[in-house]
Amino acid sequence: MIVLDGYTLNPGDLTWEGLEQFGDLKVYDRTDFSSKTIIETIGDAEVVFTNKVPLSKEILTQVPNLKYIGVLATGYNIIDIETANELNILVTNIPDYGTASVAQFTMGLLLEMCHHIGDHNQAVKDGEWTKSLDFCFWNTPLMELSGKTMGIIGFGRIGQATAKVAQAFGLNILAYNRSKDYSLESDTCRYVELDELFGKSDIISLHCPLTESTEGIINKHNISKMQDGVMLINTSRGGLIVEADLKEGLNSEKIAYAAVDVVSSEPIKEDNPLLKAKNCIITPHIAWATKESRTRMMGIVADNLKAYLNGEPVNTIN
Repeated sequence: MIVLDGYTLNPGDLTWEGLEQFGDLKVYDRTDFSSKTIIETIGDAEVVFTNKVPLSKEILTQVPNLKYIGVLATGYNIIDIETANELNILVTNIPDYGTASVAQFTMGLLLEMCHHIGDHNQAVKDGEWTKSLDFCFWNTPLMELSGKTMGIIGFGRIGQATAKVAQAFGLNILAYNRSKDYSLESDTCRYVELDELFGKSDIISLHCPLTESTEGIINKHNISKMQDGVMLINTSRGGLIVEADLKEGLNSEKIAYAAVDVVSSEPIKEDNPLLKAKNCIITPHIAWATKESRTRMMGIVADNLKAYLNGEPVNTIN
């Protein structure tokens, strides 16, 4: 068994014992993305785990012993599923491990935009409070959430968990999802179409997968439909946003603030437009990465492999 890029999941604070019980395990912290290196690293392994290392048709057709791919994430777009099907390689993923962590982080980003806690902490340490003539001061506008409206695009597990926390802060929820569970509606939560969500939301939070229909959903055209001063949060996938359009929306103050935990190319490139956008918080794809979340993932990874070895695979993609 081979783990191609284990460091992100386990930088040293967890254990691989859950997988080691099933046989010899070789864990690589990272693997270069070149096809030649990936093929050499996999070698004659029957079981491979990957988080972000891509497994293309070129690679899969040159590792004939491979029978099982465990994706150490929910998204599996890095795998050529069609080729895996043709070669009878089973692919599994981890569908639900970080729901609470991502919902919590989403609200953390929102609260930071409302109160600018980090900026005020730094201002105090820079001596601004000491010099103040008053018992308090603030150097940016502060905002209360109660009574405002949050639009959530993607109302699956994470979207719903975010809505529950947001409602506890007094927010009203407008939800958009392809499929609808009307039992989730209440006096403070209802399904709407995208145009209504864009037009009526004070805050928009993205929790949908990256697909052909959602790629670039935050673009110049849809930004024009939003309220002036809207706030935007993305803890899902960077490709949901046309980043140059978001930069324009921020710099023109059509969008008051944005907070993104994901960008179109990761690690972020030096020329990413958002690095020069006004009022934009960028965090390095960490919403999912609490120790509790990663521990949960490690357990599901082992459970997936055990189920496969017992002939009753679960969380299968193909």
